[in-house]
Amino acid sequence: MTSTLEQLRAGQLAGTRRLKLACGLSEFPREIFDLADTLEILDLSGNALTRLPDDLPRLSKLRIIFASDNPFTELPEVLGQCSQLSMVGFKANRIRKVSGQSLPPLLRWLILTDNEIDTLPAEIGTCTQLQKLMLAGNRLRTLPEELTACARLELLRLAANQLSELPAWLLRLPRLSWLAFAGNPFSEALETAALTDTPSADIRWDELKLEQQLGEGASGVIYRAALLARHEHASRPVAVKLFKGAVTSDGLPDCEMAACIRAGDHPNLIPVVGKVKGHPAGTHGLVMELIDPQFTNLAGPPSLESCTRDVYDADTRFELASVLRLAYGMASAACHLHRQGVMHGDLYAHNILHGGQGRALLGDFGAASFYATDDRHFRFALQRLEVRAYGCLLEELIDRCDLVAAQADIAAKLVALKENCLSEEIDSRPLFDEITAVLRQLTGTGDRDTAAFAAV
Repeated sequence: MTSTLEQLRAGQLAGTRRLKLACGLSEFPREIFDLADTLEILDLSGNALTRLPDDLPRLSKLRIIFASDNPFTELPEVLGQCSQLSMVGFKANRIRKVSGQSLPPLLRWLILTDNEIDTLPAEIGTCTQLQKLMLAGNRLRTLPEELTACARLELLRLAANQLSELPAWLLRLPRLSWLAFAGNPFSEALETAALTDTPSADIRWDELKLEQQLGEGASGVIYRAALLARHEHASRPVAVKLFKGAVTSDGLPDCEMAACIRAGDHPNLIPVVGKVKGHPAGTHGLVMELIDPQFTNLAGPPSLESCTRDVYDADTRFELASVLRLAYGMASAACHLHRQGVMHGDLYAHNILHGGQGRALLGDFGAASFYATDDRHFRFALQRLEVRAYGCLLEELIDRCDLVAAQADIAAKLVALKENCLSEEIDSRPLFDEITAVLRQLTGTGDRDTAAFAAV
């Protein structure tokens, strides 16, 4: 909830733990220091700020600060003196410079998406608590090797930069699980090929009749629509995603569209009908099969507290059969994607639509990246990275699974699979085809029956 400057100055916000001000501020209001005994979260996004006060550390309980959509040109060095600060978000500013002095000692989550940064400081390696680093939409040409010291790093967004390669050492980070790197020079040819060489129907804009909005994400808006038949009177219901065209926290909408098309057909992926052609504003869009409304998101996205782990409803429970079906479906979908040279990059429960009884569809390709499948070492490294994300999902499902005594043996094997997927000995992690083989054995299904088992 946004507060007003008048409320702050009148003392009406005394004792608050969270403050959001968006009122065209060009100077940091000194009255904020009256909240120093309680303030933990400060959101100054959407103002006209270019600096923070030198005595900001007086806010001794400050854990989280947001200052997105301001004209800062450098990340304020005073942030590095805030002893309790763990989350810093300066998205969509004009930041060119990030000093090592600006990094707080307890930093867990750093958001610098959509700025003008070309270099990261070597001091990033001192941020040993760092779990989430979001750098999409900048001008980075290299990454500091000191990042290898960030052994807790799990999510990294590097899309839409100027990187000429992905350093091999980056893929050896023991907990890295969610990585996006599309929209860099080294992957541009693969992304272009995915859009131009992968068969996909063109659907004219005048063949679509938009109906109600179904949802909205960082990269676009999804509508229910009618696809008008060309030679028949009947129309068919579809979903249409119209992309916004801006850099998102994960990357570029064009890369997302390319990944959706490149993914192809699989029973646990949402089928793509075709690309929108001839939108009057030139907007890019995809036409997809309309999913049964009983399918809902398996979980919510990570919270400020959970950082990298999804948030489930408190009463979410699964039977073992549902866990096995869901786990198999997601492993099979990931295996299929990697065969196409696509890494999903955001393999999370909040990107899975669940229809009950383990029926599941993997969606949201906003963080997807492309790689050449003929590079065996790179292919296996990226796959084992994504296997750790899968291991996190499997852990969450197991933690919410209701078991009976007769299922103890299967459950123990499922737990062992999860532990292998999460191993920090990266080369010991199974690949997705090995995971699907284990799950076939646990479900007692043969190869021929497995597709029916996974299908929705």
